[in-house]
Amino acid sequence: MAKVKVTQIRSVIGRSEKQRQVLRSLGIRRMHHTVELEATPTVMGMINKVRHLVRIEER
Repeated sequence: MAKVKVTQIRSVIGRSEKQRQVLRSLGIRRMHHTVELEATPTVMGMINKVRHLVRIEER
C-alpha cells in the first residue's frame, strides 16, 4: 500500500476541537512534526479534513 508523509505547517490555535482531534488521531503532536502513514481511505479522509493545516507528500 502507498504511504503519505504528513507534516503540520499551521497552528491549531483558533481551530475547532474536531480539527485538533483529527490531527491527534493522525499522530501529529506539534508544529513541524512529521508522520508517515498508510494511504488508506480512512486516513486520506482525515487528512482531507485538515488539509489547510498540513503538507502532504506522496511516498
